[in-house]
Amino acid sequence: MEIELKLALHPRHTARIRQHPLLHTIKPGKRPLLSIYFDTPQFDLMQRGIALRVRRVDNQWIQTLKAATQSVGALSSRPEWEMTVTDGSHADFSVLPQAALDLLADIKQKHIAPVFTTEFQRITWQIGNDTARAEVALDSGKIHAGETYRDICEVEIELKSGTPEFLFEVATQLLQQVPLHVEPRSKAERGYVLRGAINAAPTKAVQPTIEKHQSAGEAWNAILQAALMQLVANVPGFLEDAQDIEYLHQLRIALRRMQTGVMLAKSLGQTTSNWIQPLRKLMHTLNLARDWDVFQQETLPKILSILEVPAGSTAVNDAALVLMHDTAARARQRAQALLLKPAFTQLVLDIGRSLLTTPMDVQIPNAKTWAETILEQRWQKLRKRCHGFARLSPAERHMARIATKKMRYAAEAFAPLYGKHTDHFITALAALQDELGYTNDLRIGTQLLRKLPRQSATLSFDLGRLSGALEYEIAQHAHLSSTLWQRLARSKLFWR
Repeated sequence: MEIELKLALHPRHTARIRQHPLLHTIKPGKRPLLSIYFDTPQFDLMQRGIALRVRRVDNQWIQTLKAATQSVGALSSRPEWEMTVTDGSHADFSVLPQAALDLLADIKQKHIAPVFTTEFQRITWQIGNDTARAEVALDSGKIHAGETYRDICEVEIELKSGTPEFLFEVATQLLQQVPLHVEPRSKAERGYVLRGAINAAPTKAVQPTIEKHQSAGEAWNAILQAALMQLVANVPGFLEDAQDIEYLHQLRIALRRMQTGVMLAKSLGQTTSNWIQPLRKLMHTLNLARDWDVFQQETLPKILSILEVPAGSTAVNDAALVLMHDTAARARQRAQALLLKPAFTQLVLDIGRSLLTTPMDVQIPNAKTWAETILEQRWQKLRKRCHGFARLSPAERHMARIATKKMRYAAEAFAPLYGKHTDHFITALAALQDELGYTNDLRIGTQLLRKLPRQSATLSFDLGRLSGALEYEIAQHAHLSSTLWQRLARSKLFWR
C-alpha cells in the first residue's frame, strides 16, 4: 500500500527544497526517470482507476500497477504491485500476482499499449525518527503525450514506516520555508488529460459515506472529508482555467460544506475553532470573485436587456465594460493568489491530518440521533426566519436565505441516512434558495457598481444607468410569492 502526500511548487523555488534545514544535511539520491504508461485505445484501465506503467530506473525496467486512489485532502493511498521486467516497450502480465490480475478481468491484454510518458529528474532524501520513516522526492520534468506536454514540479512525501501523521509533520516543516501548494492529481491523471482521455471538469459535491450504525463522530468525519475532497479537487482547475467560472462556484460550495462541518463539530464537543478564521478569510476572498462572475455572466446581460442594449454594443460604452471586466479579473487573481499561499496549504494539511482519527468522546450515541437533532434545530430556525414570508424586508430576506442554505447543506450532508426520502424536501429547499438568491444577486450587483471608480462623466453616467436598472429590477421583486415557502412547509420532514 502506497501512502503519500503530494504538493506542487513553482520551479523557481526548487532550490529552497534542496537547502531546507530538514534536508540539507542528508545526502540526496539523484536519478533521471522515464515512465511509459499503458492502456487500451478505449482507456479501460483509466476507467477502473488503474495506472499501469513501466519505469526505467538506472539500467532496470520496473513495472508498477496501481489500483484506484483513495484521498483525504493532500494525502492519498492506493494498493500497488511493483516488480522488475526485462523490457520497457510493453507490459508484462506474467509477473503480476493474482490480486492484480483480478483488477484486469475482461480487459484484453493484447490491446494494452503505450499512451503517454513522463520524463523527469527525481532527487530523494530519506528522513525519519524513532517511530517513522519517509522518502521526500523532488520531481522536475515533463509529461509527454504525442506533440503536447505539461511541466512537472512537485514534492512527494512517501511513508516507508510508521503512521501517516509523520507525513503531515514533514510537510508542515517544509512549508515553513517553501511555498508549496495543493496538487491532488497524479502524474497519470494529468497525462490522461493531456492525452485527451479525460475532459478536465469541475468536481461537484458528493454525498458523504455515512450509515445509520456509525457513531456521530464517524459521520462528522465523513461529512468533512467529502467537503475537503471537493475543495482540493477544484483547486488545480481554478488555478489553470479561472475563465471556467464553475471551478470557483464548486470551490465555494465545498467551503460552505466545510464551514457546515466545522459548525457541526460544536454539537459533538469537538474543537475546530482554529479553522474558523482561515475558512472565513478564504471565503471572503472567493466571494468577491464569485460575485463578479455572477454579475458578468448572469446579472449584467439581464440588465442590458432591460436597457435594450445588447451586450456587445458600445452604447453602455466600452470603458464601462472594460472596467467591469478588469475588476472581475483582478478579483479572480486575488483568489488564485490566496490558494497558492502556504497558509491555505497548511489549512488543508491540518484538516486532512485531523481526519485521520475519528472524534471519540462524543455525547451523542449514533449518527441517526445526531442527524435528527441538527435537522430539527435548523428547521425551526428556518421556520422562524420565513414567518410572514411574502412581507419579508430585504434584511429579513437575507437572513432567510442564509437559514435556507444552512438547512440545505445539513439535509444534503445527512441524506445518505435517509435515501430517496430526502429528494422532495431538498428539491423544495433548492427552489426556495434560488428565489431568495435572485434578489440578493441584484443587490450585490448594485454594491459592486457602487465601488467602481467614476473616472469620467461618461463612465459615471453609464454606471449610473446600470445601477438604476438594477434598482428597477429589485423593485419588480419587492413582493415575494409565498408559494415556494408553502410548498416547502408542506413537505414531509424526512427525519421525523
